[in-house]
Amino acid sequence: MMPRETGAPCSYQGKILSPSALAAELARLRNATPRAEAADEPTRPPVVVQCHGCFDIVHPGHIRYLQYARSLGDVLVVSITGDAQISKGDQRPYIPEELRAENLAALAFVDYVAIDQNETAVEILEQVRPDIYVKGQEYAASQDPRFLAERQTVESHGGRVVFSSGQVVFSSTRLAESLARAGEFAADRLGVVCRRHEIDRPALAGLLGRLHGRSLLVIGETTLERYVACDVSASAGEAPMMSLLELGEREYIGEAGAVALAAAALGATTTLVTALGRDTPSRRLRQALEAAGVRVEAFSYREDAVVRTRFVADDQKLFRVDRAGTRPLDSISERAVTSLVRESAGRADAAILHDCGYGFVTPGIREAAATSLREAGRWCTVSAGGQGSIHAASSPDLICVSERRLREATGNSIGGLSAVAYEVMQASGAARMLVSVAKRGVVTFDRRSHDRASPSWNDRLLSEYLPALSEWPLDRLGCGESATAAATLAMATGATLMQASYLYSAVAALQIGRLGIVPVTTDEVARWLAGRAELSRGEVEDRAGPRLLESVRSVRAAPLRKAPHAAGV
Repeated sequence: MMPRETGAPCSYQGKILSPSALAAELARLRNATPRAEAADEPTRPPVVVQCHGCFDIVHPGHIRYLQYARSLGDVLVVSITGDAQISKGDQRPYIPEELRAENLAALAFVDYVAIDQNETAVEILEQVRPDIYVKGQEYAASQDPRFLAERQTVESHGGRVVFSSGQVVFSSTRLAESLARAGEFAADRLGVVCRRHEIDRPALAGLLGRLHGRSLLVIGETTLERYVACDVSASAGEAPMMSLLELGEREYIGEAGAVALAAAALGATTTLVTALGRDTPSRRLRQALEAAGVRVEAFSYREDAVVRTRFVADDQKLFRVDRAGTRPLDSISERAVTSLVRESAGRADAAILHDCGYGFVTPGIREAAATSLREAGRWCTVSAGGQGSIHAASSPDLICVSERRLREATGNSIGGLSAVAYEVMQASGAARMLVSVAKRGVVTFDRRSHDRASPSWNDRLLSEYLPALSEWPLDRLGCGESATAAATLAMATGATLMQASYLYSAVAALQIGRLGIVPVTTDEVARWLAGRAELSRGEVEDRAGPRLLESVRSVRAAPLRKAPHAAGV
């Protein structure tokens, strides 16, 4: 083997090149004066060996695999799949592409590293044109069309494919899952994601300030959420059942009403088109909403409000009892609601259609809202609670949904999250989706093109995983509603999907730390963001907090409308 003289930069970060720069560097090496391993051997250009993969967590199996590949030639190129193209689970890749590239570049026997943003390695193989392409032994008999296309590309340029997986077998997937459970690397990963998507304190300060005064239309059912505090005593004497001593109760506004409250607390001018009954709880709901600054357009086609009572002992929910269920909207009321929605759509900056399955959000209302908003050029978000539908949405700009609700909508409990999201986005015509994955965080899905006439509209989705920001989860009720309001307002002000996703997670982190649905205000978000390390861009930390809060206040055109600290009815 000839001496290793590839001209690779001394700094390992200098080994990381774009695909086009890598192709130019390899062309330079190949066109340089040929070398011979011995004086009596003919000269030849360097043998370029290429490996391609995810390399999410570099383990001993990878090391031996790469060492073997390096032994086959003179220059070792490792190309890695970009984050958006990896579909190994909702939290994969665990290590962002920038850090994965640095991990490989730090290995002395790796000469060059490139990040490939394509679905397969065909494009980068066309640029690198390796003499030897090394794949794992499991590909030796593979008939996967993607691998066959890669092999065809290599062989068309005179190269060959060699199969080897090294001598030690590990699983990156299992290692990543173990690290995720242990909480390792989460801070580093979050910091990389924020830097990649320009999520920092100045950007968020401007974003929070722009929320004030935005006009939001919320359409959907409103519920009364009762919390009955109890003390658990011994079993009842008449039967083997739990005996509870009632200590007190609190009432909160839920579902679409909670969305409207959250938007008002963030400074938006909010109109709620909803269904309320003719009973006392319905009157209390209206009064509480209007006291919080929400304009209420209520249709009393049903007799009573939906009341959901939770019995709580020591902050632990024991069980829930619901009163009043589905009441289909009659044709006369539907025409009235549809007319109001069409009239209101053009006056709002954005709208949220929140369906929780109690009969108010009909296909006619859904279609009228979507069409009117689209014609007016306004943002439209669809969300679902209870037994609400997301499949029947009419081409919304964004769907906000939990993984559980998403899988229930498709009946797919075991398929990959990306595949399930794609199915719903195709069926609904949605352009983007935010999926909350329980305690783990949120996954964003985006189209490669937002032009519905473009062939890229139907391409594989771009995805990004943002780890959860909450540290002390207490009560998930109202989390999705508050976060959806924040994300929708953010997108309506021109934020990127990832910036809106971060704000979604930030509001959810604050909401989930409270028992009951207590609206999160802009000032509370600003104070919370001031302590987040991943938002730092090197500024002095003790000055960052005051600057962020002051920036939010200076961007506002007027003082924040007063919102109640608690949304109790």
